[in-house]
Formats: sequence, C-alpha cells, structure tokens
Amino acid sequence: MAASSNSSLSGSSVSSDAEEYQPPIWKSYLYQLQQEAPRPKRIVCPGEVENRPKYYGREFHGIISREKADELLGGVEGAYILRESQRQPGCYTLALRFGNQTLNYRLFYDGKHFVGEKRFESIHDLVTDGLITLYIETKASEYISKMTTNPIYEHIGYATLLREKVSRRLSRSKNESRKASVTNEEHTAVEKLTAHNIGCRDGEELLLDGYYQRKASQSMGLISSLVRRAALTHNDNHFNYEKTHNFKVHTFRGPHWCEYCANFMWGLIAQGVRCSDCGLNVHKQCSKHVPNDCQPDLKRIKKVYCCDLTTLVKAHNTQRPMVVDICIREIEARGLKSEGLYRVSGFTEHIEDVKMAFDRDGEKADISASIYPDINIITGALKLYFRDLPIPVITYDTYSKFIEAAKISNADERLEAVHEVLMLLPPAHYETLRYLMIHLKKVTMNEKDNFMNAENLGIVFGPTLMRPPEDSTLTTLHDMRYQKLIVQILIENEDVLF
Repeated sequence: MAASSNSSLSGSSVSSDAEEYQPPIWKSYLYQLQQEAPRPKRIVCPGEVENRPKYYGREFHGIISREKADELLGGVEGAYILRESQRQPGCYTLALRFGNQTLNYRLFYDGKHFVGEKRFESIHDLVTDGLITLYIETKASEYISKMTTNPIYEHIGYATLLREKVSRRLSRSKNESRKASVTNEEHTAVEKLTAHNIGCRDGEELLLDGYYQRKASQSMGLISSLVRRAALTHNDNHFNYEKTHNFKVHTFRGPHWCEYCANFMWGLIAQGVRCSDCGLNVHKQCSKHVPNDCQPDLKRIKKVYCCDLTTLVKAHNTQRPMVVDICIREIEARGLKSEGLYRVSGFTEHIEDVKMAFDRDGEKADISASIYPDINIITGALKLYFRDLPIPVITYDTYSKFIEAAKISNADERLEAVHEVLMLLPPAHYETLRYLMIHLKKVTMNEKDNFMNAENLGIVFGPTLMRPPEDSTLTTLHDMRYQKLIVQILIENEDVLF
C-alpha cells in the first residue's frame, strides 16, 4: 500500500463539518518505514519435536542452544524460531534475526502470545509487530523523540473543531443558561450582600448576620465564597468544566494517524490510545501532552448511573448531573414535608426502575408522582446515584483532608479548614455538592414535619458522599462519625461555605 497524505486514511474521529476546515497533512515518514520493515520468515523444524506445546507450530525446535538457534536462522533478516531453554526447561524463547544479530526474547502464553505488554493471537503477528517496532525505533529514534514538539493539535483538527462545536452549542443555549444559572438561593445571597453593603458606613467592615457579626475578622475568606457565588450570574460558561481525556490502549484497524502530532501510529495492534469519552486517537506518548479539554460525545456515554460526574456534565453541557437537578426538583415540589425524608427507604425494585429510566431516557426520564407516588423512591434513586459514582462527590483525593478537618476541636478553625478543602474539589464536584447542600438546608427548614435535621441528614449522606480511597471496612466504620460531621457542617453553614 502506498503512503498517502489523504486524511481519509487516518480513521480520524475529527468531523468534517466545520466551516472553512482544511484537513491536516498527515506525516507519512513512519508509515513508509513500516512498509520497509523486514517481513517475518519462519524457520520450520524438519522433524517432529516431542513435547511441543500445542499452542506452537513447526517453528518450535525443542531444546537447543543459543548458538544452534543462531546457526538455524542463517543470518536472514526477519527469520525466527522458537526454542526451549537448556538452562530452564519449560521456559520458551523467541530467537529473532534483526540488525545483523540474533535477539532472544523470553516468550509467554496465557491464551495469547506475548513478550511484553502487547498480546497476540499468533506468533506470526507477534514477530511482525516486533520487526516493525524494532525497525522504526532503529531508523527514527531521534524523529520519534521530537514528534510532540510541533503538534497540529492546537492549530487544526480536533482542538479547532471542538472549540467551534462547543461555541455553537453554548451560543444556542446562551439565553437558557443565563436563566438557569441563577437559582433562588443565589438571588437571596446577592440581595443579602447588597442590603448589608448599603447599610455599611465608609470604612466599616462588611458584617453579615449571626456568624459574621461575631467572627467577621476570622471569616473574610469565607465571605469571598459568597461573593464568588453571586458572581456566577455573570459567567455564562462557568459550567464548561475542564476534563481530562479517558485514554485507553486501542487497536486500530487499517492505517491511523495521531490527532496530536499527525504522525503515523505504527504496529499491528495497540498502536495508540483512544479517549473512550470523546474518541480522540493519539500515540501513547502524545497523550501526556494533550490538554484537559475532553468534550464527551453522548453517543459514547452508555449510561447515566456509574458514569464519572465530570464526564456526564460535560456530555450534557450542564452545571450538575441532570439526575441531581431532576430528582431535587421533584423532591422539593412534593416531598419536603414527608416524614423521614431520605431516612425512609423506597422499594428497591422501584428505585432500580428509576435508575434504568435515567440510563435509558436521560433527562427525559419521567419520575413524576403519577409514575412514582412514593417520594422515597426518588430520594432512594438520588442516593443511589451518588453511591454509584466511580469517584465520590467528595473525591478520594480530598477525603483524608476532610476527615482531618472534622477532627479539629475548635469550631471556627474547623469551619475554616473545611472551607479550604472545599476549594480543592473539581469544579463539577464542588457545584454538585453546593447545590445538594442548598437543598438539604431546605429539608432541615421543614424539620417540624419531616423530623430531619442536619445531624440526621449527615448520618444518611456521610457515607453516600464520601468514601475512603482504600476499600477498608475498618476505616469506614472508624470514619463514620467524621463523615456525618462533615455533611452536618456543610448543611448548617452552606451559605457561608459555598
């Protein structure tokens, strides 16, 4: 097959519908080298070998020395045999001729053949891939080391089309996002802040009711979070969160070019990595240089539950997971006065039905009272969503810091410590937690009817929102009181902390 610079060869995930889009010129040097690489030449054993493993063919020569293997290969580039080690019976070696020398590799089999990370269906494929890799790395080692220096990524291809796609989507939903970005609670915060500013004399510190009147000098860092919360109304795209690509090793069928450096992805299998969320294809070494700009494609997001939180909000272009928004709206519309809200469990099979509805229908899932009259089914579905997250709302990275903050005996210092750790949460996790705490605060305001105060909700949501990084029952049991305390603090001080 002749080398080509036509982008159709790339199998690229880059769409062709962008305005004035010029296809990138794929660099064919490595592709040409792959075409030049030596072809495998199997040296067949003339006689039948006793105890030949059933997964090896006539290229197996039994127990022979390295010297004998070298002699059998006859100095022919790409020639190979398999042999059993003289020193370690039961251990097998691939002897391969390349670069005017015989290379010996320890050979393994676990259903597939391998000498390193890659697994092959046949010895022939293993040798073919090995010869390609050896040839390219020998001929182009310096070229490969410099592949990432002048990438096409930031100028054409995926990055440009992604920005245009997101820009068009955001511009279409601009008016709607403006309305949605200002909740009733944020209006209240802004009005409260404005009213106090009007009542302050020149040079007088801004004092907010209750906590601030007593501790203003210690709480200026927390006041800034209230200001930041109000400022969200001025930022239409504040939910366009940064997200890392979810790269996984991938085998490409047919020639493929890297969408970061534009170079050919060589080899027979596992030539590079593909982002399972957006479909970006790059070399493994190039993946380390790709920015955190993954824009998941809804076609690739197979479910809502058990999906990474940031991935889900990026795919739907929302501030928070739509499960959280939809469930909380339903609960606040008809369940705030329900006795034992969040503590009483709904029927498990009905909760699973709600989960399946979200996975199947997404934001069109119907969880209204006509379908699920018991509000505890909806609260159960919301809690299940949080429990099923692969990374909890309070992430593994921040878990120990929250636990340490909860152990601080001084209430003011503890609040400051909790606030500092909150700032370490990924933006989508922070926004989800903020919205949930505003909701749970409303639940506590109906305590006389639902009998759920911040402490009770802390018991329910502590282990739901935060889990220790190590799956240890002992650690979980030991930390339960601190988990409860963290959630309790977040609910009671949501207006200060977020």
